[in-house]
Amino acid sequence: MEDFTPNHYERAFENWLIDNRIRYVLVDEQKCAAFGRSEFKSFDFLLYPKNQQVLIAEVKGRLFKGTSFERLTGFECWVTTEDIEGLTGWEEVFGPGHLAVFVFAYKMENVDIDFDGRDVYNFGLDKYVFFAVKLDDYRKFMKRRSPKWRTVTLPAEKFRESAVQMQNLLF
Repeated sequence: MEDFTPNHYERAFENWLIDNRIRYVLVDEQKCAAFGRSEFKSFDFLLYPKNQQVLIAEVKGRLFKGTSFERLTGFECWVTTEDIEGLTGWEEVFGPGHLAVFVFAYKMENVDIDFDGRDVYNFGLDKYVFFAVKLDDYRKFMKRRSPKWRTVTLPAEKFRESAVQMQNLLF
């Protein structure tokens, strides 16, 4: 049996889910492909918030190098077109009652940061902040970042409009 070990961003997010009592399933990429009988890129979690639709979550880990959250600037939020296609496909496979989201897990690089009232999660020696962007919003506002690497991103103002802290999406 192959060991499935998530990266530190996914581990931090999983621990945040546990601490906040959100039911979830961590998805094993190989089992996910077998389930969907498809070539879709796998996602990371199925989230089961109380009295809400199930979330299909793709976690994207990024470093935050800034010193303030005041205007929500300096947040890398690029994804690959394969990520977009995969989440779109999984949303169709699961059907109504499911919502695909990108979870941007930002690890703080600086020690002294003004979080502007936002919730911060301590995991080990690191601090993380989790923002979610609904797939539909991402597709609506995305711009090409790199044709060579097949990446897209959100303009800063669209990220500010679309991104919500995970707690605001789940509670």
